[in-house]
Amino acid sequence: MKVYTSDKIRNIAMLGHSGAGKTILTEAMIHATGATNRLGRVEDGTTVSDWDEEEIKRTQSINISVVPCEWKGHKINVLDTPGYPDFVGEIISALRVAEAAMVVVDAVSGVEVGTELAWQYLDQRKMPRFVFINKMDRDNANFDRALQSLKNAFDGNFAPFFLPVGSESEFKGVVSVLDGKAYLGAEAKAADVPEELAEALEEANLTLVEAAAESDDELLMKYLEGETLTAKEIADGLKSAIRAGAVIPVLCGSASHELGVRPAMDMILSLVPSPAEAGPYPALIDGEEAELEGKADGPLAALVFKTIADPFVGRINIFRVFSGTIQSDSRLYNTVKETEERMGGTFTLRGKEQIHVGSVLAGDIAAVAKLNHTATGDTLAEKGSNIILPPPKFPNPLYAVAVRPATQADSAKIGSALNRLVEEDPTLSWYNEPSVRQMILSGMGDVHMTIAVNRLQSKFGVNVKTELPKVPYRETVSRTASASYRHKKQTGGAGQFGEVHMRVEPGEEGSGLTYTWEVFGGAISSSFMPSIEKGIRSVMENGVMAGYPVVDVKVAVYDGKEHPVDSKDIAFQIAGREAFKKAFLDAGPVFLEPIYKVEVIVPEENMGDILGDLNTRRARVLGMNTVRGKSVIIAEVPYAELLRYANDLRSMTQGRGIYNIEFLRYEKVPNHLAQSIIDAARKEEED
Repeated sequence: MKVYTSDKIRNIAMLGHSGAGKTILTEAMIHATGATNRLGRVEDGTTVSDWDEEEIKRTQSINISVVPCEWKGHKINVLDTPGYPDFVGEIISALRVAEAAMVVVDAVSGVEVGTELAWQYLDQRKMPRFVFINKMDRDNANFDRALQSLKNAFDGNFAPFFLPVGSESEFKGVVSVLDGKAYLGAEAKAADVPEELAEALEEANLTLVEAAAESDDELLMKYLEGETLTAKEIADGLKSAIRAGAVIPVLCGSASHELGVRPAMDMILSLVPSPAEAGPYPALIDGEEAELEGKADGPLAALVFKTIADPFVGRINIFRVFSGTIQSDSRLYNTVKETEERMGGTFTLRGKEQIHVGSVLAGDIAAVAKLNHTATGDTLAEKGSNIILPPPKFPNPLYAVAVRPATQADSAKIGSALNRLVEEDPTLSWYNEPSVRQMILSGMGDVHMTIAVNRLQSKFGVNVKTELPKVPYRETVSRTASASYRHKKQTGGAGQFGEVHMRVEPGEEGSGLTYTWEVFGGAISSSFMPSIEKGIRSVMENGVMAGYPVVDVKVAVYDGKEHPVDSKDIAFQIAGREAFKKAFLDAGPVFLEPIYKVEVIVPEENMGDILGDLNTRRARVLGMNTVRGKSVIIAEVPYAELLRYANDLRSMTQGRGIYNIEFLRYEKVPNHLAQSIIDAARKEEED
């Protein structure tokens, strides 16, 4: 594959609802370039994009797939993304390195849940976007109805750049509003515009000319004075309008029949800003905000936006060069990890196919294998340049499962396998929760978790069993109490003796154990001070009421007794432990539970149901707002009530609701719920 300069590159992300046809549109584009000799099918698992074993099995995209299309002396890097909301991290990564997005919409269904979610992320990034109304060959396909669904759902000036020729089973191709020609069949042969479309074409063309004129004061004056704008002036004006979000081009076609695909690729070349036009790009240099011009001869800066953990090849990092040029087999510096990396051969990915390239210029996307330290979000630069590119910002995990190795052999491999899984997908995370003795794997939803667990087995050879995570409660006290305990044991020889009097009271939040020694007059030798503390800490680790860690207590040892012969370390450990238990149980013991801040975004019509449901979850609603037709609810909710909220919210809103969570603090569990926590712990102990 040849090397392309930034003015000849277009980076575009494919977004949309699952099943709208993003992958088959990508497939049709690569087939149009001649890089494949037949059109693959999602159902058969033969597309370039969906090459992962799980994707083939499920007939749906799970990962970003990079598919470069060489078209008319240019390179279009298509980033095919999943449509299912659990894989939102892939969308975020793709948008971080693209200049524009193509939102694919089903001509029968119109705007769907996945369309709305994709649109929200585009709005957040204020990115130029195009819409491709796909499946125009289907029964009941209707271009005007699909277009109206876009206008009803979103703000924006949706302007048809294509008009459909024929309808449903007789769909033949498209008319380009810009050049006034019809393009029929898979080969997109130019033809005269059918008479029945002449009036609609004239009206649509006038809309585009006006939009182009409004993008520039000089063009607007020229237009208002009755002068005719040239084709170049119209194209330049529209490109500016698209980039500013003033116009959203609407294309149409049938990707599975390759109708409208080639004209759409021409439109991408004409109207999507190249990396050379889209810069400058934000960066941090020596910790200060700066901008990179995005030139091939500028300072080198490349962002890793996707990592593939291949069990055979090792780690593959996919990167976008924002400035400068990366040479194959060079040395670069990871400015985030502050370590040097030896670059092997660089290559372009086409699905899973690797095509060697000697150099990668600013604006282009490529990959490299076997870097030792580099992960998603890291910047590769020249040593000493201290450039850091802003990484993609991923949401906090929403859905968790507890995983445990199925066998002893799996136990030895599970840690490294989970690390590699998280390397591939930063919206996954895992950690050991010692308070509940569980290994927790978190992600964005139940499907996300199912696929992650399947990958552990299929990709890394680790079998795990899953269960519901336990809530990591904490135990503490609410008032002051004192207790004493005497440990005396005589076994024929040297015995054991230790007596401890202690006071327990509530401590500062986050203080753990505050341990003080108030023994005066030598009732207990200060040499036993650490022994007693050791006994206290052993109880705190395993809890008193239900096996959860004890936190935030002050303990003062104020009296006791010792024996000149029988007192020893173990005796005072035991006495300290038992005295602490007694004092703890007398000091108004309570459970603490984790509280999370939750932001829920739902359609306005679901607002009442969501508020009602949150009330049943012991939520404290802090605020409500309406943003662009969506209701935003901010609340504080106990973690125990959020374990399966992702599924419940999806069910209540038909998938249109989204939320994010953030840990806040621990709070006292209401008294009426405390006994159920104790009962559950006892039952588990018996089992």
